[in-house]
Amino acid sequence: MQIKRDYNQPFFSTRRRRRGVGGRFLFIYGLVIGAFLVFVWAQFDRLQLMALDVVGLAPTATPFASTWANQGYDQYLQGDVVAALASFQRAAQQQPDNVNYLYEYGRILIELDDDNGYAAQAETIGDHMIEVTPNDPRGYVIKARAMVWQDDSANAIPWALRGLEIDPNFAPIHSVLARAYTDIGRYQQGLTFGEQAVQLDPNDPDTHRSYAIALIWVGEREAAIEQLEDAVNLNPNLTATYFELAQQYINQNLEEYGVATYEKILSLEPFNAKALLRLCEVYFRVGQDQQAQGYCDDALELNPQYKQAYRQLGMVEFRRRNYEGAIEDFQQCVALGSTEIQCYYLRGLAHYYLGECDDAWNLLQDSLVRVEGEGAPPGDPVLTSIQSGLELVTQNCADYRGVALPTSPPPTEPPPTPIGGLGG
Repeated sequence: MQIKRDYNQPFFSTRRRRRGVGGRFLFIYGLVIGAFLVFVWAQFDRLQLMALDVVGLAPTATPFASTWANQGYDQYLQGDVVAALASFQRAAQQQPDNVNYLYEYGRILIELDDDNGYAAQAETIGDHMIEVTPNDPRGYVIKARAMVWQDDSANAIPWALRGLEIDPNFAPIHSVLARAYTDIGRYQQGLTFGEQAVQLDPNDPDTHRSYAIALIWVGEREAAIEQLEDAVNLNPNLTATYFELAQQYINQNLEEYGVATYEKILSLEPFNAKALLRLCEVYFRVGQDQQAQGYCDDALELNPQYKQAYRQLGMVEFRRRNYEGAIEDFQQCVALGSTEIQCYYLRGLAHYYLGECDDAWNLLQDSLVRVEGEGAPPGDPVLTSIQSGLELVTQNCADYRGVALPTSPPPTEPPPTPIGGLGG
């Protein structure tokens, strides 16, 4: 049988057509592979984190600013103000123009200010808030409040009034004005703004605290205590209000209430050196020197740089006639930068009782210059003690007999002091 062939048809024609289909497949496959590689390149960091997460080696994800802010708010309500400050700081760092976070951050900075520059930082934050959102009263609150905390109440008032023009019903503005007007001696306006602050927002502890400050300055101690008790009840974990309340109890000669309040602080913050110092001061006030010394020792164990605790411990030692120990404590008080007059004139008297006349004379002279420079009026207890000490030196120290005592200059008008006594 003879096979008929068509020599006009290529032998591999069918195979070539199939090869053409395969080429298109390879082309499409190449496109897919290329796209995949581009995707991997673009999403490498994310895919790497997913792979590391599968084997448990992925790093901890950075929380959103809102997460930090919510955490800070919870910490503040729990009384952990230091942790709240750190959380709001992180939130503000992630979103530096978000006035919600800046406002809370600034408030806590002022709350924690204790001669450490926090209020100055808060004022800078207030300036930035005003620049970012000039029609938001919160920036003016932070700036004005920070200025009040820096003893610049007169200049704080215009800023607070600008915020009041924006929102006359914003309670924190009234709180700031209550404190500022009270600071400059315009007590009636301080009372008015303080009362309005409480009426506008009775659930804000700071409105009650501000009103209490105004009440203290006009001698309305019982009313001030009621406001501070309301503030404590609204936020029972915020220790700053307890300090203010305890001091008012003590000013009312209710030392047992004061002690109980400081003990409450220690139940919330067992390592609060300031509460231990205040207990030392209360027990010293009621003449229980042994208990006082124990609390001062505890405060210094927690904070060896606590100059106020050295001052109070020196006073305890002085009254117990341990003059050598008192001198050491007062010297440490001064070495840490304190200008409290007790660390000077009581040290001078301690040297006198030890027969160290030169040190006594020099320190008492220095103390006299200090109290006179502060405008101490005639009859001031500290001024009287210094003058008596100098007189004792001239009477009983051979090298100083007959030495003329320094003449005090005419008294200057002392600054006003609150009738009720401030706490803290």
